Amino acid sequence: MQIIFNIILALSFAVISTVTSCPPSDREALLAFKAALHEPHLKLFDSWTGTDCCRNWYGISCDLQSHKVADINLRGESQDPMFGRAHRTGYMTGFISPEICKLTRLSSVTISDWKGITGEIPKCITTLPFLRILDLVGNKISGEIPADIGKLQRLTVLNIADNQISGRIPASLTSLSSLMHLDLRNNKIWGPIPRNFGRLRMLSRALLSENQISGPIPGSISQIYRLADLDLSMNKLSGPIPSSLGKMAVLTTLNLDCNKISGTVPATLLTSSIENLNLSRNALEGKIPDVFGSKSYFTVIDLAYNNLSGPIPKTLTTAAYIGHLDLSYNHLCGRIPAGAPFDHLEASSLTHNDCLCGKPLASC
Repeated sequence: MQIIFNIILALSFAVISTVTSCPPSDREALLAFKAALHEPHLKLFDSWTGTDCCRNWYGISCDLQSHKVADINLRGESQDPMFGRAHRTGYMTGFISPEICKLTRLSSVTISDWKGITGEIPKCITTLPFLRILDLVGNKISGEIPADIGKLQRLTVLNIADNQISGRIPASLTSLSSLMHLDLRNNKIWGPIPRNFGRLRMLSRALLSENQISGPIPGSISQIYRLADLDLSMNKLSGPIPSSLGKMAVLTTLNLDCNKISGTVPATLLTSSIENLNLSRNALEGKIPDVFGSKSYFTVIDLAYNNLSGPIPKTLTTAAYIGHLDLSYNHLCGRIPAGAPFDHLEASSLTHNDCLCGKPLASC
């Protein structure tokens, strides 16, 4: 009986060991993923040994029920003691192998700030049904955003900023109904913003600056009720600013500077919940709407380098708070209103206009 009991006990441990270890197919996929990368300084892949990739493999976490690989978290800038001991940030070369797509239970992929990773985003990444986070910021990844990115219905974070991504924003991207954070900054993306961008109803941050995006600002953006931060600066956008942007409930930051935007400044932007407003270096014209009041609160209003004309709005002095105000390099004319915020402005915030006078400029 004792022999039988021992056999059963040994078999039980074998079953438990099998169940609590990552599947061999996941281990093989990770090793193939590792083989495409080279990290010479921190030796973080030295921990990728043994049969169980769920146990003590740096940056790898597994699903508690299936024991399949669920998270890859490899950051080149980290608070991990390993980085402190090395007295450096990470540097990694190579590419992201399509073998990563064999990890069918992946929920998050963070391979960020390695500076030297090249190649393209594997197109098969769109076949991962559980993927919620794709963070590849701070590399040298090129190519285009996968055309069928919209298949990732659970995706909440798409961050591919600071790379060399080119091509258009795929039409299918607007099908990402769970997307909350979109960061495409500092790439080579061109073409228009999809007209139906407003379908991204869960979006709270849309950061698309420092690309070559052209065409108009879609009015549908104003349908994104949760959007708090919209940065479209340093592109080639043209046409007017949709006045509906000023009617958005929680939009607090709107950066449209360094584009080719024309038309007038919508009055709605100056009576909205926006606190940080940068419309500088465009082709805006007409008068600045005189619509400020006791509820107006701005940390920044930057309208410099446009073609604005007429007087400075007198109601600016009734605003609850205006931190930084820049109206320089326009065609404004007339007496500068007395009182805040003009009593603490530098002259540089008002220079290079047609005929402004009064403090902090020369007296009238």
